[in-house]
Amino acid sequence: MTASEHPETPASQAIDFSMVLASAVHDMKNSLGMLLNSLDELRTEHKDSFHNSKRFNTLQYEAERMHNDLVQLLGIYRLGERNLSAHVEEHYVPDFLQEHMARHTPLLEGLGIEASIEASDITGFFDADLLTGVMNNTINNALRYTRSRIRLTARFHQGFLVLGVEDDGDGYPDAMQHSGTLSFKSLDFNSGSTSLGLFFASSVAQLHKEGERTGSIKLHNGGDLGGGVFEIWLP
Repeated sequence: MTASEHPETPASQAIDFSMVLASAVHDMKNSLGMLLNSLDELRTEHKDSFHNSKRFNTLQYEAERMHNDLVQLLGIYRLGERNLSAHVEEHYVPDFLQEHMARHTPLLEGLGIEASIEASDITGFFDADLLTGVMNNTINNALRYTRSRIRLTARFHQGFLVLGVEDDGDGYPDAMQHSGTLSFKSLDFNSGSTSLGLFFASSVAQLHKEGERTGSIKLHNGGDLGGGVFEIWLP
């Protein structure tokens, strides 16, 4: 009997491996989300033991970083499948930033990092779920490179809503300072730093459009804290 007579043989099965990977990444993302919730509960229940524990802080930071990476991978997969779009709604910007700062408060306190928000009393139109992925990754990166302070900012400038994350670290190297959009072809998978997070942020920005205006990102140094400044500009 030939293979063609057996519909269940491997030769007859069409496996979409990218879909398999996306499904696995989705499950891992959910599991890491549960792990992060458990770590927050452990920190609260054993505050005296874990609050200043370097190992516990490292565990929570790395789990958060992996969770963010998986969120970005799913987003990039959906982008490649052309089924990622921005569902724009109106949001009160100070509350949006406060929610994201609160998510990181336990780790901020454990690391002894001072955090603040400088936001105008404004509303903006954006996809909160997509921006959540961008903000969480950017805050997590700021935690890695800051010395002692980070700041979230929001303002309107030249008709754009500009959300920023600043730190008081050494700032971005010249090669990373960037204004505009990133293409997938610009990523370097041999350097050890692919900048997938920046590509995801740039892609999310580009999904926000109004007329002929399109969102973008900007990386530079300075700001009020003197370190790295990440900004996402939304029309």
